[in-house]
Amino acid sequence: MALQCGIVGLPNVGKSTLFNCLSNARAQSANFPFCTIEPNVGVITVPDERLVKLEKLVNPQRVVPTTVEIVDIAGLVKGASKGEGLGNKFLANIRETDAIIHVLRCFEDDNITHVDGSIDPVRDKEIIDFELQIKDLETVDSRIAKTEKIAKTAKDPDAKKLYEVLVRYKEALESGKAARTVELTDAEEKVSKDLFLLTNKPVMYVCNVDEGSVVSGNKYVEAVREAIKDENAGLLIIAAQTESEIAELETYEERQMFLEDLGLKESGVVKLIRSAYHLLELQTYFTCGVKEVRAWTFHKGAVAPQAAGVIHSDFEKGFIRAEVIKYDDFIKYGSEQACKEAGKLSVEGKEYVVNDGDIMHFRFNV
Repeated sequence: MALQCGIVGLPNVGKSTLFNCLSNARAQSANFPFCTIEPNVGVITVPDERLVKLEKLVNPQRVVPTTVEIVDIAGLVKGASKGEGLGNKFLANIRETDAIIHVLRCFEDDNITHVDGSIDPVRDKEIIDFELQIKDLETVDSRIAKTEKIAKTAKDPDAKKLYEVLVRYKEALESGKAARTVELTDAEEKVSKDLFLLTNKPVMYVCNVDEGSVVSGNKYVEAVREAIKDENAGLLIIAAQTESEIAELETYEERQMFLEDLGLKESGVVKLIRSAYHLLELQTYFTCGVKEVRAWTFHKGAVAPQAAGVIHSDFEKGFIRAEVIKYDDFIKYGSEQACKEAGKLSVEGKEYVVNDGDIMHFRFNV
């Protein structure tokens, strides 16, 4: 599906450390692969315990997990919107991603110099926010200039609706707020979807803390939490240096013991990967057979033919029906045949909205 989450942040906040942890398969689990497309793009397996349980029941020849792409975007400096530093490249790379993972430094360490000389994650957040908002304001002003006359003179309801949305975006951006804070109706979202505003992308704030703060956070994390409370954004606490140490351990058992000593059930990297997947509003359905148990990625809210098209476009074009078993039922009864006998296999048509975890078999004819 090639949807991407971009990791952004100021220099020396731990952004690249996290990306490097992601690039080490051992940091995630016993068997989660990683491959490099370009020097700063990684295709990373999404951890899913359901696959493990299905594998035990079906005993297939192979298991294929789903993936998400993570992009390590160059560090930003003040003035990026005016081309300072790698500003133009930074902003262009963000525009190409579908969601943003914003890393904030929430730890003190005299050996790691902060670009602004002190630790203040809210200030750091606002630096990047400002640069993105300035760029978005340029986009909005340009579209207002093109749309205003048409909206006021022509009998075009969409143009009028777009103009009203643009004005609201402009007001939000000029007051220092992200475009994502502006609530839109479905109709308004439809007419404005081609704006591709940077601050309209879903965002996850990752607070990079010291090892002692990884469970309950610290004053810096609380400051970030307060700052983003009206943003409709997520927050995740990770100790990047600790994740780096976990990545160096040789066995899965050693890594689990390390995590248990810290009071954690799973690594921050695993949480980050899963969060990135949900940030992109992606879900998973499964196909199960003796040859293969496989996870397939689809957009939340997709109907059965669209989900079938993820496997092959012919499946969508020639869709007839979908045979669906709920994951919990499959685990309970242990096989497709047992689910059929228990009346737990349903036959669904073109309007069926696929649920996360559905086990599906498609009938089609081309």
